[in-house]
This record gives sequence, structure tokens and C-alpha cells, in this order.
Amino acid sequence: MNVLAIGAHYDDVELGCSGTLLKHVADGDTVTLIVASKSAYKDPKGNLVRSAEVAEAEGEAAAKIMGVDCIRLDYEALYVPDDEELTRIIRQKIEELSIDIVYSHWVHDVHRDHRNLARVTLMASRPVPRVLMYRSNYYDTYEPFRGTFYSDISVFMDTKVEVISAHESELERVRYTWIDFMKRQNANDGQKIGVKYAEKFEVVKYLV
Repeated sequence: MNVLAIGAHYDDVELGCSGTLLKHVADGDTVTLIVASKSAYKDPKGNLVRSAEVAEAEGEAAAKIMGVDCIRLDYEALYVPDDEELTRIIRQKIEELSIDIVYSHWVHDVHRDHRNLARVTLMASRPVPRVLMYRSNYYDTYEPFRGTFYSDISVFMDTKVEVISAHESELERVRYTWIDFMKRQNANDGQKIGVKYAEKFEVVKYLV
């Protein structure tokens, strides 16, 4: 199976669905990531928080741990568009890689980059038989995340933590709260289906 996971920034896919991607790799599937932005950004005062070079180095380290290929596009963080050019780029990659399943941002995410990329991905993925949406953050939203598709990642949880930990600059910024939050979230989702840890997804379509 050929798998494509798409994230707006380095760390999005890692937080949202890296356990499931690790499972795909273990099953012998070919997994490719697309990261839409250079992932550098500044705080509201204009101070650089994360450079593009640091973001790319950490993203490549995470991809290496997962055993996946990573394609980086060159959009600026906070300016990922919902337009035909990005749709064309993603559609072209889907066709080149003969993708069987796409993991996308959730289309109702409050982060503009996430939401725009999700809309583009859903349009580009029209010929793909399986499309699932993940959440990489948990801000309150006007729409509930209807995650009903579960992936048992119990044996991959320690490696998922290692993958997230590759983003050292971001972990320092958030005082390492991501890891504890994601472990609790995945444990809560796992409890719902009788396993130790699980990731859940909202289904767009899934061909069995």
C-alpha cells in the first residue's frame, strides 16, 4: 500500500498520526510525507521563534525515525493557501506515487494553515479510495471532531514519543507538555476500544 500523510508544518503529522504511520511502515507499506510550509515563524512582536533551518532539520530527524520519505514545499507558515496551485501540486504527487490512502488535516481545524491544507487535500484526493482526517491540536472548535476510525498504536507509542521528541525546539517552547498531552489523549482513545493506546480519525471515505 502507498500511503501519503500531509501536514502544514513540521510536527503536525508526527503529533496527529505518526503512530499509525509507524504501523504502516512495519507492515511494509511505502509512506511519504508532504510538509507544506518551511515552518519558520515569529511571535506577535516579530521575534523569531523557530527558523526554517531548525524546523527542517528536526522534521528530517523525525522522518528518519519513522522510516518515511519527506517532501517539503516552500510556503510560509501562516500563509498556506486554499488555491488551485497547491491542489495541483498535491494531486500530481498522488498520481506519481500511486497513493492508496491519504491522511489529512481535519477540515474544521481552527488553525488557518491546517484548515486550508485540509480543503486542498480533500479536493486533490478525489480519486483516492481512502481518506482519513487527523487532529494535530485540540483547540476548541465550532464543530466537534467526529473521530470514529481507530488505529491501535500500543506497540508504537514509545517510538511515537521519540518521533515527537525530535522537534526539540517546539518541545522547549511548549515546556514539553505535548508528550504528556498526546500520551493521555492516545490512552483515552485506546480505552474506548480496549487497547492501551490508539489514534483516531474522522472518515472522509474508506474503501474496504
